[in-house]
Amino acid sequence: MHQYWLFVTMCILLILLPGPDTAIATKNTLIKGKIGGLKTIFGTCCALLIHTFAAVVGLSAIIAKSAFLFSIFKYVGGAYLIYLGIKSFISIRKKKEESLIEHEEDVESDDHACFKQGFLTNLLNPKVAVFFLTFLPQFVDSNNHSFLPFIWMGLTYVVLTAIWFVFYILLLNTIRSFMMKPQTQMAIEGVTGTVLVGFGIKLALDKY
Repeated sequence: MHQYWLFVTMCILLILLPGPDTAIATKNTLIKGKIGGLKTIFGTCCALLIHTFAAVVGLSAIIAKSAFLFSIFKYVGGAYLIYLGIKSFISIRKKKEESLIEHEEDVESDDHACFKQGFLTNLLNPKVAVFFLTFLPQFVDSNNHSFLPFIWMGLTYVVLTAIWFVFYILLLNTIRSFMMKPQTQMAIEGVTGTVLVGFGIKLALDKY
């Protein structure tokens, strides 16, 4: 592996670019709190680990070379993002006043949902698989046939992603108290829903 620090720099720049992962982490942090945001990014990182090992064993190569398999991932991933967006729109219409017991049950359920949303949003995005397949080899010597550099770079990307999102989530959580008004929450749900639906449509319509 060569130019490792260049790889780290490129990873940081790519991670800072907003995408579906950022959108769902933002929504869950502002609406459900720090724990919801952290569980979301934990799901995202678990999915990134799967993409890393999939790239190592060649699964990503199969997806990238097969238009059929790529399309399956593309449409399923796009549909899931649209589903999350529509779910955000629906939540705007829910009553804000709930009993204490119902609220506690919803929080527990939402916390589990946060992990699933973060996990599936990343896992069902075929662009992540193609990214790992095409980006990682740029920093490995062509004469090196070991899979260890790919694992090391994949883990580096996951760790950098986790560090950034933990910082981002904690920052959002500090201003959450100013954003708990019903009108603000409805605006957050509406904006996030629009962004997720937009990402879903874009992912589904992207050409192979």
